[in-house]
Formats: sequence, structure tokens, C-alpha cells
Amino acid sequence: MKVTYNWLKEFVDFDMNPSDLAEALTMAGLEVVAMEDLGARYAGCVVGRVLEKRKHPNADRLSVCRVDVGEEVTVVCGAPNVAEGQKVPVATVGTKLPDGLVIKQAMIRGVASSGMICSEVELGLGEDASGILVLSDEVKVGAGLVEALGLGDVFLSWN
Repeated sequence: MKVTYNWLKEFVDFDMNPSDLAEALTMAGLEVVAMEDLGARYAGCVVGRVLEKRKHPNADRLSVCRVDVGEEVTVVCGAPNVAEGQKVPVATVGTKLPDGLVIKQAMIRGVASSGMICSEVELGLGEDASGILVLSDEVKVGAGLVEALGLGDVFLSWN
């Protein structure tokens, strides 16, 4: 069986962190065999604001975006719905996305790109791959995606 810590807290009143809960469950006869920090899936993903979007000089379907992620970076983006002023999830250089893709500094058709503006699918948060995920204006630029979207949770697994 596999449940999340936060889901279990909705049904049972307890005051333990995930590690202590796993130990208590194991001592009660439900041996917890694995714990997975779901927030770790999004390490390196931050909230960015698109400051500028311009047409890529060497590609019809790409845009060159200046993005504030707490510092200014340039990201080449192929999503049709990217627009100035949007708050978006940005996987920074070095980030490993849930599907295993590692984001690297890249040269895309002659333009340096320092990260990736992500869709729901790329983040493993949904099935919409038609464009980037546009975040609420309420989230803070530079904040970790885990905190901004409340993605911090832990899977507990037992047989």
C-alpha cells in the first residue's frame, strides 16, 4: 500500500513528522518499506516571471525569453502560449525533471538557453502538453515550485 503523509493527516489526527510516523507504523506491525519525498522531484524548479518575449532569430516556432527567477536568465521556449508578464515554472540548469531529463545550459539554434519553462507534462503534474503551465500571479518570483504550489509531501509504502 502507498499513501501520502498529507492525505493520511486529513483522516487521522497525529503530531509526528514523516520519519517518526514511519517508525510508529512499523512498530505497530505495518512495516514501512519505503519513503519518497515528493518535493525532491522539483528541486531546482522555481517560479519565474517572463520579462520579455521576442521571436527567435533563427527559428519560426521558438521564442527567446528573458525570465526573472530571482536573477535574470535567458530561456529559449517553444510553447505557443508563453507571454510577457506570466509567472511560470522554470527548471534551472542542473535540474532533473521527474521523467529523468536533466536541464543543461544549451545553445538552441545559435541562442544560449539557461533553463526550461515547463508544461504540466514535463513536471509530471498533469496531461496538458499544449503549452507551458501558467502560474497564479499570487506566487512569488524566485520561490521554489514545491513551496509555491504546495507540492511538499512524502509517500509512505508498506506491503
